[in-house]
Amino acid sequence: MHPSPVRSRRVTTVFVLNGPNLNLLGGREPEVYGTATLADVEELCRQTAGELGLTVDFRQSNREGELVDWLQEAGAAVAAGTSIGAVLNPGAYSHTSIALPDAIEGARLPVVEVHISNVHRREPFRHHSYVSAVAAGVVVGFGVVGYQLAIRGLHQLHQPDGG
Repeated sequence: MHPSPVRSRRVTTVFVLNGPNLNLLGGREPEVYGTATLADVEELCRQTAGELGLTVDFRQSNREGELVDWLQEAGAAVAAGTSIGAVLNPGAYSHTSIALPDAIEGARLPVVEVHISNVHRREPFRHHSYVSAVAAGVVVGFGVVGYQLAIRGLHQLHQPDGG
């Protein structure tokens, strides 16, 4: 009996992780965030990833510790060769959390940070993001289309020529 051939694992997944209050999209401040719901964003991400031959692991949490766990899980998937990294909308945690960038660095996770609104045109406390310092890229102010841009950018960074 011959051993079965080793099948190479193809990198197929992009994590899309959403922080606090993003479950309220579509109803919360539509003049700032638009009218698309989180379900609409998920569908948009799945369509974009599908065009690139990727699948999406889409999640949302209002809890910082859960986001940390997911970032570590995504980092393990990258290390295993099954994921290209994560698109992260940390919401308000971008301005307050040290744990999120620590998790990104510790997990060696390629991340593109995304914000639906242009945080630099808003209140001064929103102008600084702790996540940006460890992100491969940042997309702000394009509405939910920013998720598409982030997925495409992360995919491009994963290519052998890196873009």
